[in-house]
Amino acid sequence: MNFDEAVKAHSEWKTKLSHYIRKPDGSLKAADVGVDNKCTLGQWIYGEGSAHSSLPEYGTLKAEHAKFHKCAASIITRADKGENVTEEVMLGSKSEYAACSSHVVAAIMAMKAKVKK
Repeated sequence: MNFDEAVKAHSEWKTKLSHYIRKPDGSLKAADVGVDNKCTLGQWIYGEGSAHSSLPEYGTLKAEHAKFHKCAASIITRADKGENVTEEVMLGSKSEYAACSSHVVAAIMAMKAKVKK
């Protein structure tokens, strides 16, 4: 997977969570989502991407990605409890999710810039 594919794989979470918020049907499990090595990007980080583990940007990506998954798991937990979780509040531009997601994308792009040099 290249860096652009990594961003795309990460970005697909917003769609998954959006659908889940509208219909929390148990298809996503907070315990699984909260783990950072099961998704496509996580598998890359711990697999092929670990070739860049000597870069500080790799450590940043790994940490930000783990935070993102904790945030996503929290959204699922709240939806499962029947809390009023609207898309705008949970996934909107001012949400914790949006901040976590942006940090992951920024970390991917920082790694891309470093590796391309």
